[in-house]
Amino acid sequence: MEIKMMNNLKQKLGKSIENRRDELTAMADKIFDLSEVSGEEYQSAELLCSYLEKEGFEVERGTGFPTAFRAEWRNGSGGPVIGILVEYDALEKIGHACGHHLQGPAGIGAAIAVKECMSEYPCTIVVYGTPAEETLGGKIVMLDKGYMKELDLAFMSHGSPNTSVDEKCMALENFVVTFHGIKSHAAISPEQGRSALDAALLSFHAIEMLREHVKDDTRMHYTIRNAGGPPNVVPDLTVAEYTLRSYSTKYLDEVVERFYNIIKGASLMTDTTYEIQRDLPFKSKVVCHKVNNLLMENASYENAPAIAPPREKTGSTDFGNVLYEVPGSCIRIAFTQPDAQPHSQEYLDAGKSQAAHDAIVYAAKIMADSISDVLTNPGLLEEIKEEFNAAKEK
Repeated sequence: MEIKMMNNLKQKLGKSIENRRDELTAMADKIFDLSEVSGEEYQSAELLCSYLEKEGFEVERGTGFPTAFRAEWRNGSGGPVIGILVEYDALEKIGHACGHHLQGPAGIGAAIAVKECMSEYPCTIVVYGTPAEETLGGKIVMLDKGYMKELDLAFMSHGSPNTSVDEKCMALENFVVTFHGIKSHAAISPEQGRSALDAALLSFHAIEMLREHVKDDTRMHYTIRNAGGPPNVVPDLTVAEYTLRSYSTKYLDEVVERFYNIIKGASLMTDTTYEIQRDLPFKSKVVCHKVNNLLMENASYENAPAIAPPREKTGSTDFGNVLYEVPGSCIRIAFTQPDAQPHSQEYLDAGKSQAAHDAIVYAAKIMADSISDVLTNPGLLEEIKEEFNAAKEK
């Protein structure tokens, strides 16, 4: 498509989004005020679902998770299936200190703009409501139940100190291990005891030894949840928690096997037993530079604030599990001070600011523009898929 025609289309998309600015920002402020924590986002989810239904989307509620949803607009037959994923869970005690309240309105703004302005292009636009990102990882639950795997491409947005994309994200495995020993008096009959705490401490020491023999990007954390009692009693129960991370899901699987051996060894050395609770695993994303570049090109086109290079150091997110299955990326939009950190008071204070309201509109425009580029240039999606498949094989 000629550049002039493409720009005209993006201007129409932008106008559609601007026409809804007040409604979208009011919706974000409402979600901010509700501050519903992971798994309890019933009112926030319903607010988004009702708006999408009013705009002609077919909405399915409870998609693999009580506060999840799937909203679809199908245009003609064939064409790509493009997803926009939105989160809306707040942090316990502090509220929306991560900017998740901005995502639903931004995603809705983008989806409706494409529906209004691109009716001549066959496609399916799906808005997925994905709860509990901060705790359980709702996207993982949804993926396990078959959702999101139908997508050809997945987009997401997130508030940030600057406008950028992520170069990668960390795979994460979390374990809670309960060691069982035999209680005894530490002075009168220590020989009769078997210390569950000793088993936990030995496992911690072994992890410190393991640090020397893993790749540089490997992260290993641990803590004691329950030490088992006073110092004059040999503890018969100790609960420990461990978190393991790597930028490679495949490599983290190897580290996890070594972790299992550490726990087994600590148990053998102390003549104790143990139980392991494994939380849902967070995977590392398969990076698609073509999608990252597409988002950033449109961020520049829309004159988004504080444009920065891709983030090299990142944490873990359940969006990584989605991007392990289908190509896509998240556009981060500046709405805080440059040195603000997620989960902070600075993020909370900026939650209903003019910069936050502008971030909704910028995110919506950038995602809508990127979808229009894909729909008007079918070869682009094939190039993205080729890059994704090649990267996943590495």
